[in-house]
Amino acid sequence: MRKNIVAGNWKMNKNLQEGVELAKELNEALKGKTINCDVVIGTPFIHLAAVANNVDSNLVGVAAQNCANKASGAYTGEVSAEMVASTGAKYVILGHSERRAYYHETAEILKEKVGLALANGLTPIFCIGEVLEERESEKHFDVVKSQIVDSLFELSAEDFGKIVLAYEPVWAIGTGKTASSDQAQEMHAFIRKTLVEKYGNEVADNTSILYGGSANADNAIELFSNPDVDGGLIGGASLSVDKFMPVIEAF
Repeated sequence: MRKNIVAGNWKMNKNLQEGVELAKELNEALKGKTINCDVVIGTPFIHLAAVANNVDSNLVGVAAQNCANKASGAYTGEVSAEMVASTGAKYVILGHSERRAYYHETAEILKEKVGLALANGLTPIFCIGEVLEERESEKHFDVVKSQIVDSLFELSAEDFGKIVLAYEPVWAIGTGKTASSDQAQEMHAFIRKTLVEKYGNEVADNTSILYGGSANADNAIELFSNPDVDGGLIGGASLSVDKFMPVIEAF
């Protein structure tokens, strides 16, 4: 059975001390509660080791927001998948639209990153999604399919089974706009159908597909009630426990 997952992406927010305090507060809020999803927080690199040491890994999984597409070497400023894993983090967010847009990450670069993440025992949370122009010109299905095919479809069925997908309509990230519940379900069902065609029903049925894009306490219950929406990749609402917990409790 695929997992329900609510993952927070802190992006470039919170200094180290603030981040550790937020992680501790979330950990406390989860203690003793029956939560029907896995909870993950994606922190900046400098937070990873400290946060991993200050949360119960049974309650809170820790994710990096990126990793390098090289294993090691003379790549000043980069952080390898092995380094991420050594902090105690278990996940890595890859292919976020901000990385694709601002840092020109290509399908080939992302393919390399996914391979290194898997080789180091990390679970990639692999992001896909269309911009507004692509949605309005009705290319959104083609765009999302190509993002999956070009970076992931050389993986074996076994390795693909270790991937979490996150569909984020780029036009809804940080804008306050949200894909309607029907739009989210339509795309998630399309993604799962694409996986069936490549890997078969078992792999497709067991792949968690998260929704991202201005998901919050107000719309989480409706979004998560869709049969193919297995949770969320949450941005701004993950930066405070008061806003993040209602999303987690939507399950």
